[in-house]
Amino acid sequence: MKLKHDVRLVARRFQIHGAYQGAAPYGSGHINDTYCAVFDQAGTSVRYIFQRINHNIFKNPVGLMDNIRRVIAHLAGKGEGEPDFSRRVLTLVPTRSGDFYHCDEQGNYWRTYLFIEKARTYDAVKSRRQASQAARAFGQFQKMLSDLPTPRLRDTIPDFHHTPKRFATLEKSIADDAVNRAKLAKREIEFALRHKEMCGVLLDAKLPERVTHNDTKFNNVMLDDATGEGICVIDLDTVMPGLALYDFGDMVRTTTSPAKEDERDLSKVRMQFPMFEAIARGYLSSAGEFLTPAEKQLLPFAGKLITFEIGIRFLADYLSGDTYFKVHRDGHNLDRCRTQFKLVESIERQEAAMNKLVEGI
Repeated sequence: MKLKHDVRLVARRFQIHGAYQGAAPYGSGHINDTYCAVFDQAGTSVRYIFQRINHNIFKNPVGLMDNIRRVIAHLAGKGEGEPDFSRRVLTLVPTRSGDFYHCDEQGNYWRTYLFIEKARTYDAVKSRRQASQAARAFGQFQKMLSDLPTPRLRDTIPDFHHTPKRFATLEKSIADDAVNRAKLAKREIEFALRHKEMCGVLLDAKLPERVTHNDTKFNNVMLDDATGEGICVIDLDTVMPGLALYDFGDMVRTTTSPAKEDERDLSKVRMQFPMFEAIARGYLSSAGEFLTPAEKQLLPFAGKLITFEIGIRFLADYLSGDTYFKVHRDGHNLDRCRTQFKLVESIERQEAAMNKLVEGI
């Protein structure tokens, strides 16, 4: 199979010994180009992950890689000496010049990680235990980075979870109606406008700034093949300063509903309370000791807000002509918006019970 990029050529720039055996696309990510490459090292096949950083999304790849380098070094310092330590934190492979990234002749930025064996990611959660393990891993990730020394990490995507600014973008897209779609999304626009007042709640709460992952999808935690334990948090491109609740909210958004993000049958979209309980208990088992009372109290609300936020982002992109998110059919972004808003409604119906649960943990 012909690859989009010459991984063999890129591999020569990194400190990897042994004979290159081949590479293939890897994973289900939509942002970066990811490959798994195999090398013969003294008769043993050893795997590495090569990634081309999407510099159209991440405008400062060098700063992004400095963030990742610092985060990995801090996590490694915390975990050194622990059992199975090498599988619990990503290992960056340096280039032959000693850097942690390589810029090729086409201006593409590359990084390489040692492949973590005997563990895998799952695109869909299969059980409450899996959800709990992933949430525990993300909470542990935040906890271990809570004392990351200065300087402050760079913002790899500025204002990523600034919901009021996201809403302002939506309002402009409604006013502009660039491709004459507002009439097709009348109900969704009305729903968004009715919920405008909640956009600033987390920012107005004056919560402490944390180091956060900002992309806490279930498939960004590796689960051990033998034990099912969440052992390693991956995909660190969006690790930057933020609110701890952003991460928890996105876990609620991406893990509690059995429906796909673009499901057209909205009867399938619902917040499953047992799954929320698994996430809340898993997350608080590791993060609970460093969260403030205000952070803990707002956990259920964060699930509603982050779900609403991605919903208005899908809606704004639909109204603007699908310029940001990749679409695969007419109305794709509107379908995505509708699933998010339906999930918001499901959370609202159960919010009192969610609050009661969190209070008791």
